[in-house]
Amino acid sequence: MKILYTGSNGLLGQKISIATPQYPQHEFLATSRGENRTQGMGTASYASMDITDRDDVFRLVQEFQPDVIIHGAAMTHVDQCELNPEQATLMNVEGTRNMAEAAQAVGAHIVHISTDFIFDGKDGPYKEDAEPNPVSHYGWTKLEAERIITALDHYSILRTVLVIGMAEDLSRSNIVLWAKGALEKGAPINVVDDQFRTPTLAEDLAQGALLAADQRAQGVFNISGPDYMSIYELVGQVADHFNLSMDTVTRVDSTTLNQPAKRPPVTGFDISKARKELGYNPHTFKEALEIISKQAGL
Repeated sequence: MKILYTGSNGLLGQKISIATPQYPQHEFLATSRGENRTQGMGTASYASMDITDRDDVFRLVQEFQPDVIIHGAAMTHVDQCELNPEQATLMNVEGTRNMAEAAQAVGAHIVHISTDFIFDGKDGPYKEDAEPNPVSHYGWTKLEAERIITALDHYSILRTVLVIGMAEDLSRSNIVLWAKGALEKGAPINVVDDQFRTPTLAEDLAQGALLAADQRAQGVFNISGPDYMSIYELVGQVADHFNLSMDTVTRVDSTTLNQPAKRPPVTGFDISKARKELGYNPHTFKEALEIISKQAGL
């Protein structure tokens, strides 16, 4: 089977590349905009592709003829999406439309990566059949992308939460790396205690994506970590793991932060469907921190 995946220079994409040797029966093509920035490509080849360029997408997809496309490329910085709505819509909605139409043209199954931010955060943790109601432009773009995907005959939608991990040359950080860096510097930081999540190790999200691709699983699946916690609790666990002080941390509620985009307060996922139907088996948050520590050489 031939599998093409987008966003290969990002955190998820790099973890998919690293995991490709576990699937020797498949041929992989990694794609991202511009040059390949990843050293550990596993068994994957690389080609540059801009998901917002319909001609570019159709050319490469027609050339490779994938059986499955894992679509992970997206604009995911929530505040940047709020401040640059046209760019976010271009990447997350029109980019997804291009990938969906190209997949349909070659009869490929598409595995689309979505988010807990399609919900308003009033009733989390969520199951797959919960009613979406985004509170930010980012959430709206990802919900619109889901609607494009569900119009296809063959698709998997994988919703995930607060992805964490180490990788090469990332364009943006994630909360564990941010918390560790701030605590090491002893910098005063404000951390919210009224937002709750089920943080997801990037390796686990890659596992979920590859399981869905390998099985061409149909429908919506929640793919996250198993542990439900507040952001303040998360930072506390990072401090404990790396033996760092929380003395410079001020516990606040989210109304004090004045962020451009609203965040859903309580999300997180029930992952029982993915466990049962895909064989998904994520790491605990403590195990995730151990993995990140080893990758950081600590």
